[in-house]
Order: sequence, then structure tokens, then C-alpha cells
Amino acid sequence: MRKAIILLLAISLASCGASKTVRTSKKVIKGDWTLNSITYDKSGTYNVTLLNDVSKACFEGSTWQFVPNNNTGIYTINSTDCSTGERHFVFTIQEIDLETGLYDFLLKPTNNKYKSESNQGFRLRLTSLSDSVMQWQQTVSVDGKPFTISMNFNK
Repeated sequence: MRKAIILLLAISLASCGASKTVRTSKKVIKGDWTLNSITYDKSGTYNVTLLNDVSKACFEGSTWQFVPNNNTGIYTINSTDCSTGERHFVFTIQEIDLETGLYDFLLKPTNNKYKSESNQGFRLRLTSLSDSVMQWQQTVSVDGKPFTISMNFNK
């Protein structure tokens, strides 16, 4: 009976951890990245403010640092025409579909100066991740239709 209880306890503890795929992704995301470009799935000119912070133009060229052992990070707006400086955040990678490799990526600002008034997080889809390239996508509604924003990073 005692062996059965120990076995059940071991199984339940093992099932609580993150999957191997998520652990691998955290290792790959670790380090410094540059947000090179932001694209839209529809043509046209749009006035987009990302993460309730600054415009697309300000985010392009920003630098990002991810520390996965405590799920924190910093992004720095570098464009002199924008509100420059560091913004701190916490993040979580949650598995969606092992077959496609797509994830939900939850990013929540933690700086009081730049935090949204509602203290909200931003759910993005981590659609591509390799040792040197990462892409996030966020789908929002524009005129009642889906509109996808892609954020393209290089390491």
C-alpha cells in the first residue's frame, strides 16, 4: 500500500511540471532579441499602439531581454522620437497544440509608469521560435473583422 501511495504521489508531481516542449521553448527564448519589424495581414495605414505603450514605429528596433527562470523580461524603446527607456514585464508560455507548435504567450507589464490603467496582460500567439528568429501574432478586431499583427524578432 505504501509503495502505491508513493507511486501515485510521484506521478502527480511529474504531471504538474511544464511539458518538454515548453521547457525547450523557454531555453530558446532566453537572452537578447531585437524587434525588427511589425507587419499586418491587411494592407493599409493603421494607427496601432502596441501593449498600451507606444506606436509600431517606436517598437521597431526595440531590444528585448527574456529571463525564463523567473519569467521576467525587459524591453527597451530606443527610437529618439518616442518615449524611450526600459519597460519591465512578466511572461508565460502556455502550450496550445503540440502538432502545430503554436503557443499562447501572455505578457504583462510590471512598470507602474508604463502599466495600463486596468493592469491587464496581453495574450499573443508565439507562432515561430528558433535559435535566431521569433514571431508573435496578435489578432484584434477592426471594423468587426479579424486583424492580425505580426511582431518579428531576431536574436
